[in-house]
Amino acid sequence: MEDRLIPVTSVATGIKQSFAADIHCLTIQVVNVCFVGHPDQPQDWVLVDAGMPKSADRILEAADEIYGEHNRPKAIILTHGHFDHVGAVGKLAEHWRVPVYAHRDELPYLTGKKDYPEPDTSVEGGLVVKMSRMFPNEGIDISEHIRPLPEDGTVPHMEGWESIHTPGHTEGHISLFREEDRALIAGDAFITVKQEDLSKVLTQKQEISGPPRYLTMNWKQARTSVAKLNSLNPKLAVTGHGFPMRGATLKENLDKLDSQFEQIAVPKHGKFVGDEKKD
Repeated sequence: MEDRLIPVTSVATGIKQSFAADIHCLTIQVVNVCFVGHPDQPQDWVLVDAGMPKSADRILEAADEIYGEHNRPKAIILTHGHFDHVGAVGKLAEHWRVPVYAHRDELPYLTGKKDYPEPDTSVEGGLVVKMSRMFPNEGIDISEHIRPLPEDGTVPHMEGWESIHTPGHTEGHISLFREEDRALIAGDAFITVKQEDLSKVLTQKQEISGPPRYLTMNWKQARTSVAKLNSLNPKLAVTGHGFPMRGATLKENLDKLDSQFEQIAVPKHGKFVGDEKKD
């Protein structure tokens, strides 16, 4: 998987932004990775998610730009194991010789024991849905590096952050929340672009959305996860896809997604659509 180029991109690719003194985001093609740690403490940071296949060199370059050369992270934290979030994780973990953490329910997909379901190309939404048939669904095996996140919600090497189990998109999906400034790294629990629509992906038009339809396994859990995150009243949300939202814009849009989840997020049909669309 790590050597397989996925032919999708956006106007945001290569853009590196800072949203707090210690939260930095790099867009790789259509997915975001986060560097969490203050540049003034270059030996105390973590990487959250590991981008698309063939992105290791760009992530290493961005890490050097933020923290200086040869300052490796303490760990890599994965929100989940889909191909666009673990594309470079094996190479990075090997290069840096650091542990990788994920929720225990995600470990079978990260130890070579299970594959994700094939993308659901029957959902409506746009051209990316049809393109998703070429997206890898195989699990990976990083057994040498992977460890389960603590069950008490603490996050190794991320003081003040909490790991929140937000399943639906995958069984072991997690989001990360910091109470001090109400910062949220949401992964794909919700996103801020219509990931199914190629034109919106290319332009990165900001629009609140549920998790990508073609790869979401359980819509009831996904809906509960959005409600859980909304109840935290985040002030900043860095999502796996799309530009981050903050302040009143985030509040208005997340409230809307929470209250209208079935209309906004859940497809009208698909192999994982159940009672949400039944009369």
